[in-house]
Amino acid sequence: MHSHPEESVEPVIPKDWTSGIERPQYLLEHIPEDPAPLVELAYLPIVSVRQLSQDKMAQLFRLAALYETTPSLYQPPLTGKILISAFYEPSTRTRLSFESAWHRLGGDIMSITDPASTGIAKGESLRDVAEMFNNYGDLVVLRDNHNTAVYEMIDALRIPIINAGNGTDEHPTQAMADMYAIFKWRPELLNNDVPEDKKINIGIIGIPSRMRTVRSLLLFLAMYPRGINEVVVITDETEAFAEDQLEELESSGLNIRISNKLDKELPELDVVYINAIAWVGDSFETHGGIFKLDANSSLKPGSIILHPLARGDELSTELDDTPHNWYFAQARGAVFIRMALLTTLSQRISQVMEASSYS
Repeated sequence: MHSHPEESVEPVIPKDWTSGIERPQYLLEHIPEDPAPLVELAYLPIVSVRQLSQDKMAQLFRLAALYETTPSLYQPPLTGKILISAFYEPSTRTRLSFESAWHRLGGDIMSITDPASTGIAKGESLRDVAEMFNNYGDLVVLRDNHNTAVYEMIDALRIPIINAGNGTDEHPTQAMADMYAIFKWRPELLNNDVPEDKKINIGIIGIPSRMRTVRSLLLFLAMYPRGINEVVVITDETEAFAEDQLEELESSGLNIRISNKLDKELPELDVVYINAIAWVGDSFETHGGIFKLDANSSLKPGSIILHPLARGDELSTELDDTPHNWYFAQARGAVFIRMALLTTLSQRISQVMEASSYS
């Protein structure tokens, strides 16, 4: 039986110990102001990490930190703008964080969550769908289980499109959220000369060839090899990388090693990124069932855990109340990095500059 409220001995206290752990002000103070790289992004489609650069990412991180630290400072820059939120594959965090970001910026949303409710179900081409989007909205966020869908739409679009996950290929804005969390935790990694005691070892539990979150994260890490001693990819797969994938990453200067011994690697890892889900076609696969993190894992003191979520048995809730938990901070920060990106692509960055320390 449930007791009535008046019978409760103590009031319920909300659990909020992780609030503020991300230290966005710490990151904000570490990045010099330079809005020029953001102006270059206006109206561009964002479909791959390969389109971005260190200077553009630094300013997106800075703008995200501005939104996070001073949310009431700005007049909503996207008032009157319409987002087409087209998610043709199941999503909770990505869709809701994009829609939350757009609402916070003052815009309106048209949401499509089932391709069966569109002309696609009747055989309409993606090019024709793109023409429809041109007339109805100001920006498109697309998730599709086909690797090529976002690319098929680009040529017909006259409004920006953001890739919110395309099959097994990429998930660039998830990787932005991942890097935003890492740089809030240790902004010195953005320096041209990273002190030796600030350099990190990163462990990635997943399959780079099949997991789009891992693929995009590795491409971002390849932009910052000077602050990374080693990336250890922990997997039970014999073929962890797609053709030429490892060569591309190593050519950037990233030092990568493959291991199948999680417990052996954990004591040396400063950042542990874990994922177990790979989307394939209309469904998903679960990988790496032997790799699990829990209260008994030999995590390095001071290390952080990241996970794109949703999680399964690979990440125990026992770790939620420990300082290793940065996966909730990672999810919260996704809203602010997407606010920064949406503002920039919509060419409304000047409005924010006028109200911020950029001016």
